[in-house]
Amino acid sequence: MTPRSQQQLSVLIMSTLAFTVCFAVWMMFAVIGVPLKAQLGLNETQFGLLVAMPVLTGSLIRLPLGMWTDKFGGRIVFFVLMLSTVIPIWVMEYATAFWHFLVIGLFVGLAGGSFSVGIAYCARWYEKARQGMAMGVFGAGNSGAALTKLVAPSIVVAYGWTMVPKVYAIAMLVTAILFWFFTYDDPEHKVPAHVTVMDQIRALKDPTVWKYCQYYSIVFGGYVALALWMTKYYVTEYGFDLKTAALLAVSFSLPGGVLRAVGGWMSDKYGAHRMTWWTLWLSWICLFIMSYPQTEFTVQTVNGPHTYHIALSPEVFTALLFTVGVAFGFAKASVFKYISDDYPHNIGVISGIVGLVGGLGGFLLPIMFGALVDLTGIRSSAFMLMYGIVWVSLIWMYTTEVRKMDLIKKPAVAADTLE
Repeated sequence: MTPRSQQQLSVLIMSTLAFTVCFAVWMMFAVIGVPLKAQLGLNETQFGLLVAMPVLTGSLIRLPLGMWTDKFGGRIVFFVLMLSTVIPIWVMEYATAFWHFLVIGLFVGLAGGSFSVGIAYCARWYEKARQGMAMGVFGAGNSGAALTKLVAPSIVVAYGWTMVPKVYAIAMLVTAILFWFFTYDDPEHKVPAHVTVMDQIRALKDPTVWKYCQYYSIVFGGYVALALWMTKYYVTEYGFDLKTAALLAVSFSLPGGVLRAVGGWMSDKYGAHRMTWWTLWLSWICLFIMSYPQTEFTVQTVNGPHTYHIALSPEVFTALLFTVGVAFGFAKASVFKYISDDYPHNIGVISGIVGLVGGLGGFLLPIMFGALVDLTGIRSSAFMLMYGIVWVSLIWMYTTEVRKMDLIKKPAVAADTLE
């Protein structure tokens, strides 16, 4: 293995590890939010706001972080970002009021911005034909959501929720130190000094960028939202305890994170469009079934009234949730394959924009989930909302990509017919 290959591998491994820890921290409220909801007496909308607050700053910071990565290099930006979260995580145990947790959540949420740093940092270490794979492997750090659901409930049960921030703060500090010693700088990865901020953000005028933002708002924003929401959903909908509910929620978080690496490889092989198109269709079908609420109705028959009950069992629901996790895992990678193909020279900025909008989806959706439950009383309304958003993405993709491909092929087909 050449020295360059060793550096590539070391950068990819350490960046993925760092992102996994950052994502686990970012998703912390998915678990500790459940006992906090009872402790603080929160309604569904307030719970949605609590778990979504870290996602807000983690999303808004992505664009400037992407720009700084292009300007100063991913290594130093990633390192400083991780260090900046250690103290906010540690002091969380001293919070007592709802607004305390909201404010601290804003600072803890900085960890979520690590994505736009690491995705550009890793991509630039690989040639174009392997960038999808590299970004997919790094993106597998989304499995930090599953890590939180596996580790945090046991800590909560054994020591109380206040121990979780302590453990996570120490883990973040150790990871930051390891990252610094086992990664490298490459001056060629930085944009020239004459490139201004205005030059970098000119991409906001590109409609194609906004289309990718729409895709990512559901495949990543929806992933984040459901990763935050599903533990409580299993508790309230099926009556499971916290540990069981978190374990079942892993069926979504784990494939949605780990399979991103496979999705990156498949996007390199089959193309970003094909992967995104079919994974969105798969998730759309599953979300339609998951949207149907528990229903009881009476039919007047010749033998008198008969009452029927329709509901998804925990086993069927978990199988559907797992399938959506697989689809989102592939699609998250394929959307960023679009970016590396179309914007090879400013991946940091474009990934920052797309990541920002995707993250905002992860912030807004849990709040909307809670508001819909408070408004309608139907827990599956969360999946109704996501079903609609996926449908919008499919329509947009059809009108801007699929239909254009059909129009290009038609003249060739007509010519063959004439012959």
